[in-house]
Amino acid sequence: MQLTNYTEYALRVLLFLGTLEPGDKTNIKEISKAYAISEHHLSKIVYELGKHGWIETIRGRNGGIRLAKKPEEIRLGAVVRQTEDNLSLVECFAAHGNHCVITPACQLKHVLHEALEAFLHVLDSYTLADLLANKQQLHQIFHRLP
Repeated sequence: MQLTNYTEYALRVLLFLGTLEPGDKTNIKEISKAYAISEHHLSKIVYELGKHGWIETIRGRNGGIRLAKKPEEIRLGAVVRQTEDNLSLVECFAAHGNHCVITPACQLKHVLHEALEAFLHVLDSYTLADLLANKQQLHQIFHRLP
């Protein structure tokens, strides 16, 4: 299984925001620069992260973005489930378009479904806080001078 860039970037945004001191804010431009990711692409991701309540966007002159929840409250599995459009590992997982001739007798679908559930279960066991165990090192990398 491979996560989309969208999900990877969403996790990266959360990591970046997690390195900020409580109450501090940043902006899309700063995150874009740190990761060399398009601001336009990040705007969509930031919007969705805000829609799901993981980040807070503050408009205006002193605006910016920051985490809306404590890192301990943001489960990686939940982020992956919300940002991935399609967690189907194989065609037979999809609700439409299953053209496999062995579907009625196939056991592979069940094995792969179990594997996907195990993958998500592992992600559910981790929070953003777990990824921030080296917060100071990450902060230095993100905010080093050019």
